Amino acid sequence: MFEGFSVDRLATSGAEINFRRGGSGPPVLLLHGYPQTHVLWHELAPRLAEEFTVVASDMRGYGDSSKPPEGEGHAGYSKRAMALDQVELMEALGFDSFSVVGHDRGGRVTHRMALDHPDRVERIALLDIVPTRKMFESFGKELATASYHWFFLIQAPDLPERMIGADPDYYLDQKLERWSAPGFGFAPAAVEEYRRCFRAPGTVHSTCEDYRAGASIDLEHDEADIDHRLACPLLALWGEQGRIAKVFDVLETWRERADDVRGRAVPGAHFPAEEAPRETLAELLPFLRA
Repeated sequence: MFEGFSVDRLATSGAEINFRRGGSGPPVLLLHGYPQTHVLWHELAPRLAEEFTVVASDMRGYGDSSKPPEGEGHAGYSKRAMALDQVELMEALGFDSFSVVGHDRGGRVTHRMALDHPDRVERIALLDIVPTRKMFESFGKELATASYHWFFLIQAPDLPERMIGADPDYYLDQKLERWSAPGFGFAPAAVEEYRRCFRAPGTVHSTCEDYRAGASIDLEHDEADIDHRLACPLLALWGEQGRIAKVFDVLETWRERADDVRGRAVPGAHFPAEEAPRETLAELLPFLRA
């Protein structure tokens, strides 16, 4: 995986970020979701690197990036703090502006980045999410059943940490299975990387803090920006068999928050980059070239 990519680690003002870099051309930052790492881009990154400078990073608390303290009110894992890490990473690599592709939690970091740093973010692609605030407003039986972890992971430490820590491989594997389309199999090498990183000391706690921040300080930031619309172009892609598609009109939902929205459903469920790499690339490439 990631043939021709370098691996490095860079200190930002709040964390040390592990990342891979490859290719040349306009810069594109790739941000992963829960409970994965940058490895989820293993199908897309090499093709993108034929036209772009691709940076695939582990967000703070995930993968081989550092796990800083959560801070007061979970501020250490706010999407604002996580987005700043990535802006500082790209700046240190020599990129004052860039495009971002974010899946799941990485998409939430991308959304906040575009709000906080509009001069840095040229265009964004968001994979299988709707805004965090909209999710909390929309939980009914079906969505809550499919996304129960939104409420499990935010419980006070260390209840979820102890329960997940009893068998982290089982927990991770059943998340991948539950959230993917029936019969889909992840690349074994990718799963081994997800397991390795999820077992690492501090990862379970840090990833819980990501969700605790999502249910607290992130909502405060979103409420403060309720009248702030995104001006950059936004591509939304979602799995036609996923939970988001069953509950939301994804494009209309994002049009409540942004001026320039396009996108469509792709095959699979929650993991477009791995379940439908060909179809996902077919949408990403013309969007990022524009």
